[in-house]
Amino acid sequence: MSRPMTDLAGVSDATQRLIAGAAALRPEAVGEPSLLPGWTRGHVLAHLARNADALVNVCSGLPMYPSAEARDADIERDAGRPLQAHLADLRESAGRLSAAWDRLTGEQWAATVELRNGVTDRASSVPLRRWVEVELHHIDLGADRSVADLPGAFTDRAVDYFARRFAGHPGVPALELRAEDGRRWRTGDPAGEPLVVAGTPAALTGWLAGRTTGTGLTAGGAPGAALPVLPPL
Repeated sequence: MSRPMTDLAGVSDATQRLIAGAAALRPEAVGEPSLLPGWTRGHVLAHLARNADALVNVCSGLPMYPSAEARDADIERDAGRPLQAHLADLRESAGRLSAAWDRLTGEQWAATVELRNGVTDRASSVPLRRWVEVELHHIDLGADRSVADLPGAFTDRAVDYFARRFAGHPGVPALELRAEDGRRWRTGDPAGEPLVVAGTPAALTGWLAGRTTGTGLTAGGAPGAALPVLPPL
C-alpha cells in the first residue's frame, strides 16, 4: 500500500495553520476557556502535542497511551505552560510524528494498528484521524477559526470519515447524509427508513463532529427541522 499522500499533506497544512493561529494568541489567552467544557486553550494545545506523540507510539507498535489516566495526567501537566512552550511542543511533536510516518514502508502502511479503547484501523487511515484532530481542535481554541473556515479538501474526507464512524452506532438513528453535489452516505442504524440530512460538506462536518447544532442543514427536506442529537466522538 502506498503512502496516503493527500492525508499527509492535509495534516501538514492544518498543523501549520494551527501553529500560526496559536502564535497569534495573547500570552494570557492560553489559560482562558476553550470551546470544550472544562478545558482551557492550554489543555487543547497540550492534548494535540501529546496526541502526536501517542501516534508515534502507534507507528512503533506500542500502546497509544499507557493508560487513560496517564493520558489525562499528561494533558493536565502541560496545560498551564507559557504560550511559547506550547508552540515549541506543537512543532517538535509534529516533527516526530512526520518522521515516524516517513519511516513506514508500504507493507507497514497496510498493517492493522491499535488505537485507543481497543479500536483498530489500518495504519494508512491514521493520518486522516490526525487531520481530524488538528482541524477540529483548532476550532476548539475559540480564537481565529470556525467550521466555515474548514478547507474543502478536509470536509470532503471528513463526511465520509464520520459516516463510517457512526455506522451501526446504537445511539445514532438511521441517517442518509446528502451533500449538495449529489454524494450520499448511509450511517447510524442500518435498519429502517433513514432521515435525510442535507447540506454542504462543511455544514455536515460541523454537525457530525459536534461543533454545530446543524446550522445550514435540512432534516427530512424541511429547513429548521429538528436534527437528532449525536453522541460525542
